[in-house]
Amino acid sequence: MLKRLMPLLAVIALALGLAAPASAQLVVRVDEGNYKPTPIAIPDFQVTGSNTQLAKQIADVVRADLASTGLFDMQNPASFIQRDLSINAEPRFADWKIIRTDALVVGAFEELPDGKFAVSFRLWDVYGGELMQINGEPGRRLATTPENWRRIAHKIADSIYTRLTGEDPYFDTRIVYIAETGPKTERVKRLAIMDSDGANQQYLTSGRSTVLTPRFSPSAQEITYMSYEGGRPRVYLFNIGTGRQELLGNFPGMTFAPRFATDGQSVLLSQAQRGNTDIYIMNLRTRESRRLTDHPAIDTSPSMSPDGKSIVFNSDRGGTPQLYIMNTDGSPRACPSGGRDTACRITFGRGRYSTPVWSPRGDLIAFTKQESGKFYIGVIGTDGQGERLLTEAYLNEGPDWSPNGRVIVYFRENRPGAGPQLWSVDLSGRNERRVMTQTDASDPAWSPVLQ
Repeated sequence: MLKRLMPLLAVIALALGLAAPASAQLVVRVDEGNYKPTPIAIPDFQVTGSNTQLAKQIADVVRADLASTGLFDMQNPASFIQRDLSINAEPRFADWKIIRTDALVVGAFEELPDGKFAVSFRLWDVYGGELMQINGEPGRRLATTPENWRRIAHKIADSIYTRLTGEDPYFDTRIVYIAETGPKTERVKRLAIMDSDGANQQYLTSGRSTVLTPRFSPSAQEITYMSYEGGRPRVYLFNIGTGRQELLGNFPGMTFAPRFATDGQSVLLSQAQRGNTDIYIMNLRTRESRRLTDHPAIDTSPSMSPDGKSIVFNSDRGGTPQLYIMNTDGSPRACPSGGRDTACRITFGRGRYSTPVWSPRGDLIAFTKQESGKFYIGVIGTDGQGERLLTEAYLNEGPDWSPNGRVIVYFRENRPGAGPQLWSVDLSGRNERRVMTQTDASDPAWSPVLQ
């Protein structure tokens, strides 16, 4: 199988000190410490019916999704030798070897009598001369209505990505963020949502009240965020399906920095009361809240581990903003620096740390770091080891993880007075790219894979 190739994710994992995925198959060749994208060909799909335009649009999105990872090099259609591809026939591998293609996707688009359409595809290992199984099957067939065509494309790209890298999918997802318009002194900030590739942007709030820090629930159907509606910052819930907005509790003082607990049944948040800021957790069913920290310092920006047992947060109890980890039940834990405490500091580098968020894989914590007039997005192990800064700029802030834990989205301002933009970077620090939005954009959050 693909004898010329090394497993891509295994290479990245070694470079980052991570465990390599056992099922990784096809990745990039390594040349003097740098990986090269894997050549892959995705010809336009065969069409049964008249809708050749829709079939081409689907193939274009699949190509764009895979190319956006930086792991795949899309072969130029002008170089294709074989043009008579059929999903039911083995391709002429020699023709694809001549143009140095490692993987070949052959697809077919079919109009159905009920107004729906179906897309089938197969993935071929050119140098191995083999059909690659997808979830134990020789290919995949997906059917839907025309308005859902982009989701079909994302699902096809997810299947190919997962089969070739051994990683979980992340294309069929959405990103919620703050859409910003207007002058700096009268900024309008609206809650907005879009597909992971920037398509299908929608506004969820009117802009009459400033909103900040949106975060998805594990079900991807609810968002928690902070709003200044009523004149003071408070935490709200928003149901994407119904459009219903709901105040989360009647806390005295200000509430902010919300994030769903791992089970989606509770929300972590910060509450400022009588000059002190601590972290609370509220049960969404009973609306009962429990105080998690009790310290004269500012404790904020909580994020729960995937197993629900731990919480990372930001605190200045050590003199400057740093990252701390506590057990969710409040019990003492063994600290990396020695001893036991109810909250263990895990960052000791120079600079100020903020906005921590736990990786869906459970192995890393992403953060914002400010030092010497610059802002960085970085990651660190949950034991405080292996800190790595992935990207720097005049202002980088607000990281959040893709659902497979391999890509981080954040927002950036390139210079004083510039509007914020969404960017993403992978765990290697490579493939830094802008995520296009129709307006200035900040505070991104990535949804789970859609069902």
